[in-house]
Amino acid sequence: MKENRIYFVDVTNRDGVQTSRLGLAKLEKTIINLMLDDMGITQSEFGFPTTDHEINYLNGNLELVELGVISKTKLSGWMRSIVQDVELSFNNVPKLKNINLSQSTSDQMINGKYQGKKTPADMITMTYDAVQCARAKGAGIIGVNAEDASRSDLDYLIRYANSAKKAGADRFRYCDTLGYEDPKTTYDRIYTIAKETGMPVELHFHNDLGMAVACSVMGAKAAIDAGVDAYINTAINGMGERAGNADLVSCLLAILKSAGFREKYKIDENIDLSKAWHLAKYTSYAFGVPIPINQPAVGDNAFAHESGIHADGALKDRRNYELYDFEELGRGEPEIIETGRMITTGEYGGIKGFRNVYDNLEIEFKDEHEARNILELVRFANVHTQKPLTTSELKFIYYYPDIAAKIMTVSPYYEPVGAIKDRVNAHIITKPCKIV
Repeated sequence: MKENRIYFVDVTNRDGVQTSRLGLAKLEKTIINLMLDDMGITQSEFGFPTTDHEINYLNGNLELVELGVISKTKLSGWMRSIVQDVELSFNNVPKLKNINLSQSTSDQMINGKYQGKKTPADMITMTYDAVQCARAKGAGIIGVNAEDASRSDLDYLIRYANSAKKAGADRFRYCDTLGYEDPKTTYDRIYTIAKETGMPVELHFHNDLGMAVACSVMGAKAAIDAGVDAYINTAINGMGERAGNADLVSCLLAILKSAGFREKYKIDENIDLSKAWHLAKYTSYAFGVPIPINQPAVGDNAFAHESGIHADGALKDRRNYELYDFEELGRGEPEIIETGRMITTGEYGGIKGFRNVYDNLEIEFKDEHEARNILELVRFANVHTQKPLTTSELKFIYYYPDIAAKIMTVSPYYEPVGAIKDRVNAHIITKPCKIV
C-alpha cells in the first residue's frame, strides 16, 4: 500500500508575483521554474493562462517540458472556476495540462464580491461545470480552490469539494486567503474535510498573523493522518500578497527537522534540499528584495554566532546550537566578488565585452552569426529584466535561444473601441497635455 506523502506546490510565479509594487520578468519566472525543477519541487503554479501578456511565457515553458528540460516539476495554470476561463485558457495555451480552478466559498466573499448576484449553490454549480469542461479539454491534474476557505462553513466546503470530485477534480485546495487561521483550527478542519471527501488536500496559507508555515505543516499533518496526500502551497522567501505566503524552505525544514514531524512524515522523494540556497538567492535578486538577516536557513545570520557561550558551544559541536547543517541547504561555498576590472554585458553591450562574459562561462560560439544573435537576445533580456543578467539567465539564452525569444516577447492587446477609437482614427489632439 502506497504511503501518503507531503508534496510541494510552489506558487511564487502565480501568487508571489502578485506582491504589491513588485514583480518578475518572464525570463526570471522561467529561471525560477528551472530552479524549482532542479530542486525537485513537485509542482509550480506558473501563471495565468487567461492573461494575454503571459501567453508566450506559458507556451514557452511548456516547450521546455516537452524537451525534457523541465522534467520533475509539473507546471500548472490558475484560473477562475468558470467555463469561459477554462475555454480561454486551453485556447491560449493548448498544451496546458495541469490547472487549478478557483472560486470564493465564504459568505463574506460571495456576498461582498458578487453583491447578491450569486449564491453558495451557484459557486458549486459553476465549479462543477468548469471541472467537467476542463476534463473534456484534456486536463491532467485538476485542483479546485476554495477561496477564503478558513472563513467558510465547514459543511459547505465538504459539499463543494465532493461536488467537484464527482465532476472529475483530483484535489481540493483549502485557501486561508486572509491568514486568519491558527494551527489547531487548521488541523481539525482539514482532518474533517479529508475524511469526508477522501480527496488529497492542498494547503494555501497567507502570513497576515505570522502563522502561515505553522498552519501549512499542521494542515499537511491532518491530511496525512486522515489518509490522503497533502500538498503544501509555498512561495520562495515567503513572497506574496500583503504579508506573503508560507515560505518554501521553512515549510520543508519544519517537516524534515521539527520534533513532531522528523522521520514521521515523508515528503516528495525528488526534493533536493541542497538547492535551496541557490533558489532563495536568485529569487531575492529577481524580486529586488533582500533576504531578511534572520530568515530561517537562508538568512545571513541563520548560522552566525557571536555570544561567547554560543560560539564556544558551536565550535565544540555544531549540534549544540545548530539544528541542521548549512551544507544541507547548499551553503558554504565562498562567494567571489570582483573588486578590480569587471566586464559586463547588457542592452548597450558590444561584441568584445559580450564574448568576454561568455568566455568566462566557458561557452564558445561556433561562428560570428551565432555570437551576434545571442548578443542581440542578451540585449533584449537586459531591457526585459532591467538588471544585470545572471549566469543562469545567460546560459538559458545560449542553450534555448528560440524559447528565450518567445518568453520575452509580449504583444500588447490594443483594439480601440468607443470614444478612444474615434479619437485615434480622427487623429484628434484636443490640446497639449502636461505629462511631467
